[in-house]
Amino acid sequence: MSGVSSINQTLPQWDGGSRKIRFIYLVNVTSFRLTECPEKSPVAPLFLGADLLSNTVIRTENHPRYHAKFAKKGLATKIHFSSAFRFSELKVSAAHNSLWFYSVQGLFRLAFEMYSRQEQLAVLENFQDVWKSQINASPLEMSYSLTEQLDYAMSNSVCDILSQHCQVGQELVAACSTDTGDTSADHDYCFPQQGFQTEQRPLAVSKVRHILHSWDDKLSSGTQTLTEQQLGFVLLFLECVDDCIQGNLEEIDVTEMVLALLNAKQWGSAYSSTLHNCVGRWLGQQFHSANSSISQKVESFKFEHIERMSELPPAEELATELFPEAMLTLLLHWMGLSEESALEKRRSKYPILLLILEFANHNLITGVAHVLYSTLICR
Repeated sequence: MSGVSSINQTLPQWDGGSRKIRFIYLVNVTSFRLTECPEKSPVAPLFLGADLLSNTVIRTENHPRYHAKFAKKGLATKIHFSSAFRFSELKVSAAHNSLWFYSVQGLFRLAFEMYSRQEQLAVLENFQDVWKSQINASPLEMSYSLTEQLDYAMSNSVCDILSQHCQVGQELVAACSTDTGDTSADHDYCFPQQGFQTEQRPLAVSKVRHILHSWDDKLSSGTQTLTEQQLGFVLLFLECVDDCIQGNLEEIDVTEMVLALLNAKQWGSAYSSTLHNCVGRWLGQQFHSANSSISQKVESFKFEHIERMSELPPAEELATELFPEAMLTLLLHWMGLSEESALEKRRSKYPILLLILEFANHNLITGVAHVLYSTLICR
């Protein structure tokens, strides 16, 4: 929608004391409303996923995985808003402009899995009438693309119920951060992420004990059968957990567990996999944090070879000496050059690989890199 100015919106908000939940009304597959409901045509209140999962044992970076889990059951959906709509109290990527929302059934399911008894009671008291009004609602689609906002002066029962408990954005907890860093995560919202709270500890311990007792019962009774692969993975995972609790967790243990998780199944397309995106982001952050040490190593190398810069070692030797092994491993496998590849084929690709490393790490060494960089900058 180039040339169309964005409409800044403020979501209605239910204030439940320690928990505040923002929501919208889904009118149909392309339209939504915020605070008023039409007299005709059924509407479905949808609740902001980030608010539902805030102040729970689920870490922020794991929110998308839980949203997707509920979406598969028809209890949550990812809504893509037209670029004409922006939400002033939310920090959302302009490129995607998408948010996760839950149905009232999803809200109840999540509340009884994640919340304290006091919060469960608050949800039950405040949303039971909404739940009743949506008892025959169809499951949500995995996603919706909303291009139109409908506002009417009339009202219906669902809107009346919610309006008793909501405040339309007048008591926001905090203003959005003005940080212009990475805003690609669609769960990075304005309410402060307080992380794991002390008062949540009993709930977390209770959940851990419940899961362990449940598995003990299933395995003892024989109602749960595991394949050898599954049993091996569970054993590996539990050993890592035990080592972590004892303070004896080693890098090799984590490596084995992560590889077992990554190889447990096919995780989807490289274009759409949340796992690929998460791993890519983590690796990129780790490599970026190593930039200063790489720069020091490169500068030291240049100082030692200042008199012989025209007689540099082969590209393979330079790449191996100056850059972290993990970077080389990633690029070699990305280029389809595993350890089993012919040695000559691997060596023939090292000049390209070295150029990539020089540019990606902002450390130019070879004459070719300097010439290419100057040419690209001039353009």
